[in-house]
Amino acid sequence: MIRDLYDNRIMAYKTATQQTVNLVLDTLRLAMKTEKAVAGRLHLHSDQGGQYTSQEYFDLTKADGITPSMSRWGNCYDNVLAENFFSILKTECIYHHKIATFQQARE
Repeated sequence: MIRDLYDNRIMAYKTATQQTVNLVLDTLRLAMKTEKAVAGRLHLHSDQGGQYTSQEYFDLTKADGITPSMSRWGNCYDNVLAENFFSILKTECIYHHKIATFQQARE
C-alpha cells in the first residue's frame, strides 16, 4: 500500500499471498500511473525489508524520480503511518469477519 501523507489517501495497493519484490514494484508502478505529475518530488518511506532494499526497487525509484527513504534498523518512524493504516484495517474490518479464503480477503 502506498499512502500519500499530504492528504492521507491510499494512492495504490496490491494484494498477494506473499510480500515479494514484484508485489512492491507492481504497487509502485500502479501509483505512478496516476501520480506521474508529481514524480521527482516524491519521498517514499518504507521499512528495511528485503523488498525495499533490493536493487530492482532502487532502480525503479530512480527511474521514476522518487527518493527512497528508510530509517535505520530498529527505528519505525518512517513507516509508522503505514503500520497505523494496517492496524485500523485489521481492527475495523478483518477481526470482525471470518475470512476463509484469500479471495474473500481481497474482496
